[in-house]
Amino acid sequence: MKSRFVILSILFLLFSGLSSRAQNIIRQSACNNEDIKHQADSIKAVLADKGFIVIKEASMTMESGYEMPVIVPLTQGTWYQFVFIGDITSKLYEVRMYDWNERQVVYQKKMWGDVDGNVISYDYIPKFSEYHMMKPVQENKKKKKDLCGYVMLLKRVSK
Repeated sequence: MKSRFVILSILFLLFSGLSSRAQNIIRQSACNNEDIKHQADSIKAVLADKGFIVIKEASMTMESGYEMPVIVPLTQGTWYQFVFIGDITSKLYEVRMYDWNERQVVYQKKMWGDVDGNVISYDYIPKFSEYHMMKPVQENKKKKKDLCGYVMLLKRVSK
């Protein structure tokens, strides 16, 4: 009887330890950068004049050198515009986009010092209605862990 109690106690402790470690979840958090917010508002105004509406937008805290995946459903034949705005103090900005079959369909790279260095914007018309994944990344001179990034997905609704 004692041995059963010991075994059950050990199993209980083992499983309770596993469940407590499983709750260490990384959650995406927003950030607040007035310069980036101002840039985003300006870009939205320019694209609205071209017939685009915002479908999704979010600010996000990023770490230098690490991709931040953004998954969105896209509809075949629809004209989309994707925008990524990175922290102005970063030296490199990249966005890769993959279709559902994990084929890279877009790659853009900007460097600090380019005219619009911290903004990557591209249009895309998917061949199939499926989920796509955008992976923006920025590298900071000081390897910061709390970089601000901003993503927007817009859809063209009029010409």
